[in-house]
Amino acid sequence: MAKTGPQRYPGASTAYWYGSRYPGSAMESNVVVWHTTEGTSLPSYDGGSSAPNFTARPNFAAKRLEWFQHFDFDVSSRALVNRAGGVETNTLNVVQVEIVGTCDPATHKKWGSTPHLYTPELPDWAIRDLAAFARWANEQHGVPLASGVEFKAYPSSYGASSVRLSNAAWSNYRGHCGHQHVPENDHGDPGALPMAAILARAKGGTAPSTTTPPTKEDDMANPSTKDIAAAVMEYQVDDPRTEGTKYVPVKSVLWWAGADAAQANAKVRALEAQLAAMNAKLDRLIAGLAQG
Repeated sequence: MAKTGPQRYPGASTAYWYGSRYPGSAMESNVVVWHTTEGTSLPSYDGGSSAPNFTARPNFAAKRLEWFQHFDFDVSSRALVNRAGGVETNTLNVVQVEIVGTCDPATHKKWGSTPHLYTPELPDWAIRDLAAFARWANEQHGVPLASGVEFKAYPSSYGASSVRLSNAAWSNYRGHCGHQHVPENDHGDPGALPMAAILARAKGGTAPSTTTPPTKEDDMANPSTKDIAAAVMEYQVDDPRTEGTKYVPVKSVLWWAGADAAQANAKVRALEAQLAAMNAKLDRLIAGLAQG
């Protein structure tokens, strides 16, 4: 299936790109499934084997979300259970977003003063930036700014809850839902995510704003040459030094290539010196023969 529209969310970092390691299936995404990581840092996702399409990490100092993209928008990711013989989940036209934070009130209490996002009590700037993503998904990919499901508070959202969709309802769903709504799954995240507020903000069309100067991961809708160069240098490629599966940024490959070139140049210069010495010796030998 052909992918249409821009596949990269403007400003999202691809420092943790898994699309080369796990190519996935191409599709036309018309559903956004929201998750919470239940942690305070960017997960490793087991090297990408359980990664979503996007991760939104809070920057509390800047009061903004930092976006990381792991797969193209219209490529299946890997954050849902997909059982054999049932409905499709990861590959059923869904784009998945993990929010770094928690939906669990017990975890929220345990973390206490540690800065973190708690989905039932998201700050306005987090709602603003989630809404900006929802608006972009609607404008560029036609994902409806709608949600026909209840985002139930955790832990009552866990397991076979009243909000878990049937196979048929899931297959026909369009718009925004959560992990708690997906059949064949028992997770209850993202709990009481304020989806109504997020979608209302998205429909309002208010552009996201920041209170700090732009960083290298800010919006790149109109990237400078420097922005493009930096993004290229961070792009993950196959490690040329190994035969196994390993990925490294382009800048590392270029550094190794430069080091190899420097070594080769040194060897060439040494050979040139040896050749010059041999030529000098040959000249002396010829001169000696001529005199004799």
